[in-house]
Amino acid sequence: MTQSQMNSRERRNQKEQELDVKYFWGGKSIFVAVFQTVVLYSAPEMHNSHFPLLCWQVVFALGALFNTFWLMEVGRFIFGIGGESLAVAQNTYAVSWFKGKELNLVFGLQLSMARIGSTVNMNIMGWIYSRVQDLLGSAGPSTLGLALLIGGVTCVFSLSCALILAYLDRRAEKLLCKEQGKTGEVIKLTDVKDFSLSLWLIFVICVCYYAAVFPFIGLGKVFFIEKFRFSPQEASAINSIVYIISAPMSPVFGLLVDKVGKNIIWVLCAVLTTLGSHILLAFTFWNPWIAMCLLGVAYSLLACALWPMVAFVVPEHQLGTAYGFMQSIQNLGLAVIAIAAGMILDTRGYLFLEVFFSACVCLSLIAVVMLYFVNHLSGGDLNWSAKKRAKLQKAAASEKES
Repeated sequence: MTQSQMNSRERRNQKEQELDVKYFWGGKSIFVAVFQTVVLYSAPEMHNSHFPLLCWQVVFALGALFNTFWLMEVGRFIFGIGGESLAVAQNTYAVSWFKGKELNLVFGLQLSMARIGSTVNMNIMGWIYSRVQDLLGSAGPSTLGLALLIGGVTCVFSLSCALILAYLDRRAEKLLCKEQGKTGEVIKLTDVKDFSLSLWLIFVICVCYYAAVFPFIGLGKVFFIEKFRFSPQEASAINSIVYIISAPMSPVFGLLVDKVGKNIIWVLCAVLTTLGSHILLAFTFWNPWIAMCLLGVAYSLLACALWPMVAFVVPEHQLGTAYGFMQSIQNLGLAVIAIAAGMILDTRGYLFLEVFFSACVCLSLIAVVMLYFVNHLSGGDLNWSAKKRAKLQKAAASEKES
């Protein structure tokens, strides 16, 4: 085996290990998101979800500080518990506080803030580590642990924001006679059996689409180094462009979908663009910046158009269950696809891996087409224009008041 092949193999193993750690909590999270739905509605304040995240950061950092890998794994496990319940809480709060034409923009802003955090993290944590290393005069577990503890300050800030939100929600409960943090009746996990075909198709779109995005980004750096002969710095830059684009574009697309409506059409455009991006990366040697920029735009658009559709097809009291179940299915897909991607990469290489990701997007495309026709046969509410939706909601509100 040549030195080049050995280096390539080493890079692949490193990325697969990173995926293993990233999705270490994936199997457990499949159930946690649904289970936490019940917990959130019995104690709905969002700070209940943020506290485990603060704990995980501290535990993870201490594991690094004392060079104890199993403790870092425990921290990652705690992160899975807090991260999944936080995602459910955010979505449920969004649909509780914002209705109709505002919803797509709100989901776009949520994604934008998340991606800004990801981008800042990717670019600043290395700098923090270097400064701590200069301060201590050496590298090693102590330096890494202190750098992670400094990064954990953002979790404290996030928890503070959640406490403020909890206060505002309680205040709204008193002033507006609003049920605190809830979306209506008491939820039950048995609500799952009442989910419509449209909702199940939305779940399929979600899991198949994200399965072709997040695992790809997880393995993307080595892909760009091996296929396009990029330097590690260039590969990192192009691999992060998806998140960088989504930060400013998500609110823009959210506002656009709010103004136009036609959510299914927007989802269709996003899926087709993503498929084109993967095909370009798999079968051409065109400048990969083109494909990755297209992927970033499509990723932003899909999130703004897809996630709010759940609120259009689910009764208000089932929203928490629906979003929890959607989060769980997404975790299932990511956990399984991460394992499959590593196996394909080991045995077949990057071309087959890209074909595999393209096949996942094709399944998502089939589900979108099916959703279009199912929705058309059931009244077409998911693909209404914004003007028509606003008119019908206004009429329904007037009828309710009378």
